[in-house]
Amino acid sequence: SCIERKNKPSTKSSYEQAINNLLNCDPLLLEKSFDDINVRYMESFDRWMMSQGITQNSRNVYYRNIRSVFNDAIDEELTTTYPFRKFKMKKQATKKRSLTIDELRTLRDYPVEDWQKKYVDLFFLMFYLIGINAADLLPAKRKQLRNGRLDYERAKTYKEYSIKVEPEAQAIIDRYKGKDHLLSFCDEHSDYKYILQRMSKVLKTIGPYERKGRGGKKTHIPLFPELSQYWCRHTWATIAAELDIPKETIAAALGHDMGNTTTAIYINFNQKKVDEANRRVIDFLYEK
Repeated sequence: SCIERKNKPSTKSSYEQAINNLLNCDPLLLEKSFDDINVRYMESFDRWMMSQGITQNSRNVYYRNIRSVFNDAIDEELTTTYPFRKFKMKKQATKKRSLTIDELRTLRDYPVEDWQKKYVDLFFLMFYLIGINAADLLPAKRKQLRNGRLDYERAKTYKEYSIKVEPEAQAIIDRYKGKDHLLSFCDEHSDYKYILQRMSKVLKTIGPYERKGRGGKKTHIPLFPELSQYWCRHTWATIAAELDIPKETIAAALGHDMGNTTTAIYINFNQKKVDEANRRVIDFLYEK
């Protein structure tokens, strides 16, 4: 019933994965009640998931889903049991997902092959648009570009957002102009996730290559073997922080609430500050 009340397919899928893992760990799960799911049960489930190679961050997603189910059950007076009073989720350090300014310049200037270029261009377009998520950029329509700004509703939070399109970004948009979509990528492939997967694979091949024998298969030596679309957002934020752009401005640029969410409601953050911050980050990239 919790899944049925969720709107986003990705959220539904996350809940279903939590259920599947529980069932794989405990085939008798459906015979149990809420009262059977205590701290010891959760600790046993955690050990099982660790044995399956499931990362801490992924496990935490499942735990939050299970916790949400318990909160609903308590609200509906189905149980008073709450294992999360004592069962605590551990944090896992996030791997580095940002390029230094020198690395970013290296990527920008690297002589990529023709089949790689459009994905490098897409990476930089996302960077120029303050690390915009692919779920917001790739499905965007041409009509969303108005008066020099890209207006959209964030797929993750459903909040309205607007980014000033700087000349560097506009040049890439013009290069890959779509018929209905802002970019031709989604005119060619309706599923943005396919494009994203392709982009991730191609970015990991950027770098020199070796070829064995005449006409032999290329073996790439990637400059940034972990590079993906997520690095755009982290890189933008890291560089902005290095330029001493205030945290409040960085948070607003990324679409985050500023500190206390209640206070943020009463603050009409000046969009001009975000525009100026993005211009500073881009200018820094092109400094000699």
